[in-house]
Parts: sequence; structure tokens; C-alpha cells
Amino acid sequence: MRHLIQESDFSISEIEELMNQAAIYNDGKFDRLLKDKIVITLFFENSTRTKSSFEIATKRLGAEIVHLDAAKSSTKKGETLVDTAMNLDAMNPNAIIVRHSASGVPKILSENTRASIINAGDGAYSHPTQALLDLFTLREKFGELKGLNLAIVGDIKNSRVANSNIKLLTRFGVNVTLVAPPQFMPQTTLKNTHDLKSIVNSVDAIMSLRTQTERHSTPAYASLKDYASDFCITSELIGDRDISILHPGPVHRNIDIDDALLEDNRSLVLEQVKNGVSMRMAVLKKLIYNI
Repeated sequence: MRHLIQESDFSISEIEELMNQAAIYNDGKFDRLLKDKIVITLFFENSTRTKSSFEIATKRLGAEIVHLDAAKSSTKKGETLVDTAMNLDAMNPNAIIVRHSASGVPKILSENTRASIINAGDGAYSHPTQALLDLFTLREKFGELKGLNLAIVGDIKNSRVANSNIKLLTRFGVNVTLVAPPQFMPQTTLKNTHDLKSIVNSVDAIMSLRTQTERHSTPAYASLKDYASDFCITSELIGDRDISILHPGPVHRNIDIDDALLEDNRSLVLEQVKNGVSMRMAVLKKLIYNI
């Protein structure tokens, strides 16, 4: 059974195929290929965009979707995650979409189920469908990916989105620069800086990240406003430069990106949301269409 645990589970040619399929879905050309298939969502962390995106993607392809409330699941009664997965698998779903605060959970579940496991985010490790939709969004905007210059700005160390995007975008030849305060910067061989202003004249796109306050053991800043004074992407900072702005959501307005820039036509944030449905449709088709 094929799973999607991390972005490296697909080859470059398979990812190109996914993007081509997503482009077709963006044009409104799809049918109910997954009629009679069943998809289960198992989210142990809160989610709005990702969960809704997967639900819409599943329904557009004709599959049935079952949402399990993790807060009321048997794991709260002492059942292990593996036992939960094996019990769900015994009901013969075609795919289980999993989000968990602990890194590695989707991988463990994939070793104990027959259904396809799709990682919807695990800890600070991986969020493969987000990276795939971001790659697709950049390709739709710029066409050629190789040689594109992109800065990732914010809480990189604690971000599964950053982790997945760094791995995926560099595979496609994107030049990635990391911009973060010292406490948010991971160990890296990539070009990196603590000075946001230093990169604005050399990038084609900026991907801002949400500060992952729920993953901080101690407060990293006295306040988010203190953080924003150095790392908020503002219209004043960007000026009239032709720089595309991305964000995986949810956006902390005027902390991650200011209001004016979010409403600017250079913002691709809502394009990312739209492309997320199409990319997740492409992933679902690839993983379970022929099951």
C-alpha cells in the first residue's frame, strides 16, 4: 500500500504528475473517481484549513468521509494509537488521514494498517501535502522553479511546514534562504540570516510562518508585537517590489504579514488555499484510485 508520510515518498516525476493533475482539477475538470471509497480523518490537533481541504477534496472525488473526534476516541480510555489504527483498519477504509502533535505517529500507523496513511502534519517534522501545494502554487505563479529565490521567514525551527518545504523546494532547484531570530533558526547548511531587510532585494517570493507558540517550552519573546517589529512582512518593507507572499495559515495579521499586504495582489495566500484542495484531490487519486 502506498502512503504519504513525507514529501520524499514521491519521486520528482510523480510530483510533476501530481501538479499536472492538480492543474486540471483547478480548471474544474473532475469526476467521482473515488465513489464507494471511504476516507477517515483522525486529527489529534486542531485544524481548520487542512481538515476542510481534505474533506472537500474527498467529496469532490465522490468518496465518503468519516471524521473521528480524537478528543472522544478510545485513546482517552487508554487504548494505544496502534490499537486505534488497527481497529479502524479492520473496518476496511481506503485511507486514514492523520494529524498528531508527536513526530513519527503517521509512520508508525502506516506499519500497522492496510489502508493508505496520509500525514496531515506530525509534530514539527512533516506536512507533505502543504509542501506539495506550496510547490504547485509557486509553479503556477512562476512557471519555472529551478533558480527561483525564496525566503522562509519566522519560526523555522518549530515548523513542520518549513521542514517539508525546505526538503521539497530544494529538490526542484529553488534557492531557499532562511530568515529567523536566533532562537527560531535550526542548524542548517542553507543560506540564512537574522536580518529580514537584507533579503528583500534578492528574492522572488517570501513564505512567512506562524510563530509556533504551542511548541515553545518557554516564551521566546516578551510579546508577539516585539517579534513583529523585526519579522512581520509589511507593505512598507516590500514597497513596489514584485515579490509574491505566501503563508500556510492561519495568519497572525500584523504579526506575520500586515493587513495591507494580505489584501495586495502579490499575496498568494488564498491561491494556496484553493490549490490545496486540488493538490489533495491529486494525492487521494494517486493513493487510492486503484485500490
